[in-house]
Amino acid sequence: MERFFDNEAPWAPSARYPDPRLRDLDPAFARYRLMNAPVQKLAGGTRWGEGPVWFGDHRCLVWSDVPENRMLRWDEATGATTTFRAPSNNSNGNTRDREGRLVTCEHLTRRVTRTEHDGRITVLADRFEGKRLNSPNDVVVKSDGTVWFTDPAFGILSDNEGERAEPELPQDVYRCDPARGTLERVADGIEGPNGLAFSPDESILYVVESRTNPRKILSFSVDGARLSKRRDLIVAEPGGTPDGFRLDEDGNLWCGWGMGNAEQDGVRVFNSAGAPIGHIDLPERAANLCFGGLKRNRLFITGARSLYSLYVNTRGA
Repeated sequence: MERFFDNEAPWAPSARYPDPRLRDLDPAFARYRLMNAPVQKLAGGTRWGEGPVWFGDHRCLVWSDVPENRMLRWDEATGATTTFRAPSNNSNGNTRDREGRLVTCEHLTRRVTRTEHDGRITVLADRFEGKRLNSPNDVVVKSDGTVWFTDPAFGILSDNEGERAEPELPQDVYRCDPARGTLERVADGIEGPNGLAFSPDESILYVVESRTNPRKILSFSVDGARLSKRRDLIVAEPGGTPDGFRLDEDGNLWCGWGMGNAEQDGVRVFNSAGAPIGHIDLPERAANLCFGGLKRNRLFITGARSLYSLYVNTRGA
């Protein structure tokens, strides 16, 4: 069996309860911590881990190793990590649609695809107004079945995570309706749109703006297929870098964070008003995360080189 464990990120499980890696930035975070739930390292050996998605029906997590052009699979029952798909067209963000099918952003092919239950690949979006997309990055599926994704140029800036090319389109946010076969731009003027997620009631769409200084998480009011009332919800501290994120049932944002300095690496948690309430320290930058497990109360975190998990006292939205 293939092995992916490594020693790149120094790691030692905490010998103390509660795990000191969980830090309260506000008293409100205490209710989301479990006394006997430590941060666990599940796997390593990636070069840039991204796009975790939970498959409850298979008790496994699938995620992308973007520059290594592969997707990996961690099995909850055995703890084994194996190759899920290689090559993966430099896949990045992943999610599942309302029928349980895998939806993937691919840098190399500059498209968003859906993996059917029989393994066939369906292209959901690769062009807009006759021009190629840049490099779809992150993706979410709304309850009506529409697929929303960001399209920055990260994958075409070099040959590291795709293939270097000149952009044909601005870096925007799109809404794809697979049932109707339509693709529309829903937000523009965002510098480096990255992670995105809906609020629990889908009335708000949050989008990371990753190429401003400081970096931001924007919020938009959602009215069907339309976005309005753009505002800066979260403005990161100097060096702070929000990436992929997801929301819990209370509307808190659990965000991959880091890069500025070691104290910023990990997961930063914000309440729905955009105030920081907690931080999970990791020995490397966290790129993305998702909720999974039997009760959706297990947080899976893809660091740059490793996969981590943590049980929390809330559930994913």
